[in-house]
Amino acid sequence: MFIQTLITEPIHFFRIIVIVIFSITLHELAHGWAAMSQGDNTPQQTGHLTLNPVVHMGKESLIFLCLMGIAWGQMPVNPSKFRSGKLGNILVSAAGPLSNLALGILFIVLLKLFFNPSLSGVLSVEFLYLAARINLTLFLFNLLPIPPLDGFHVFSEIFPQLKALQYTQFGLFAMMLLFIIPGFGIGLGSIADLFIRSGLGM
Repeated sequence: MFIQTLITEPIHFFRIIVIVIFSITLHELAHGWAAMSQGDNTPQQTGHLTLNPVVHMGKESLIFLCLMGIAWGQMPVNPSKFRSGKLGNILVSAAGPLSNLALGILFIVLLKLFFNPSLSGVLSVEFLYLAARINLTLFLFNLLPIPPLDGFHVFSEIFPQLKALQYTQFGLFAMMLLFIIPGFGIGLGSIADLFIRSGLGM
């Protein structure tokens, strides 16, 4: 389990925890800000326009992150309040993954600016690379057209026939299958690695 990393690689463990919490918090806030821009004040009414990760992730998600290295978040929105209906749902759903893409690109830029193999601390090469990799992986994962992921809400607006899957066990089965498939996470990470290396001109 991921918690074993705390004993074998404690610095790596805490880096992942900090990066994932930061990234998911901004991911959920991006949904909230996008919803507000579409006329839905639900995020504000429910107190979710905050940087407090407990509000966005919940204690269960934070505990699961420390134990298994897997976490999730939530942002309450009301699509019926969106000014532009279908387009609003696409924009709000896409805002989360796009925030992770933006963070990934930002960390790649910081890598290029502060690239120094001997540098240690918060802006070390290892930390910045890991932050870029995690955010790009989150971007790719959340774009999968599987409920309840953001990608499903985007693609189901473009292809309405997919909406019926939201009310079936397909999403749960597909998510379980993805986590069972050997190397699925590694595959997404490898794609992220390629993106980072191309960004660094390596």
